[in-house]
Amino acid sequence: MERSVYQHMAELDERHWWYCARRDVLAALIRHLVKPSADAAILEIGCGTGHNFRMLGEFGLVDALELDDEARAIAEKRLGRAIMSAPLPALAGVPEHRYDLVGAFDVIEHIDDDHAALASIATRLKPGGKFVMTVPAHQWMWSAHDTVNHHKRRYSKTGLRQLIEASPLKLDRLGYFNSLLFPVAVAERMASKAIGKENADLGIPPAPLNAALRRTFAAERHLIGRVPLPSGLSLFAVASAT
Repeated sequence: MERSVYQHMAELDERHWWYCARRDVLAALIRHLVKPSADAAILEIGCGTGHNFRMLGEFGLVDALELDDEARAIAEKRLGRAIMSAPLPALAGVPEHRYDLVGAFDVIEHIDDDHAALASIATRLKPGGKFVMTVPAHQWMWSAHDTVNHHKRRYSKTGLRQLIEASPLKLDRLGYFNSLLFPVAVAERMASKAIGKENADLGIPPAPLNAALRRTFAAERHLIGRVPLPSGLSLFAVASAT
């Protein structure tokens, strides 16, 4: 990612509606579909500045890896210990068959060879361990945000299913999320493209709007993993090691 993205992430990840609500939704997803034991060994791949650590720590002991030096330094302060630096797909030095849960939240879309990435992740899971991933949905939604974040692709539901089914992992559940705000996001993105003024900024909106967006997105925590959500900005998948 661009260095400015990490700087923004560190400044905003405790207050911006998207980060805060997504943590609530991911926690609900893990609670409903993964159900890790209290002493679960957890690995977050591509942890950024570590904004998910507190949430993941509710489910077990967290290890992490991050390639960017600046982001990793911030994350290490949050975690209180060293964080690995091991790129996908090799994950050199990451122990095999160690983890009950591996998370890659908006990470796999950055990897050239996503098939090799999932094959490598599968070897880091214990038998029966769970892999939870999120990716941006709909290639037609490509925008300046994807360019700044160095995305290689956005995924269709069919494409993500095929990716997992071609891997050593067994697909448990797949679906959309960030669905309640999807019509608003589509309208905004199409309008920006029409006038040629796409904006990749993730600044915090005015407080009342930030609170309203957070409440709307976070409301999906009551639904995710329980009922299928309609088309959304993102896709999630939960898969098991065999």
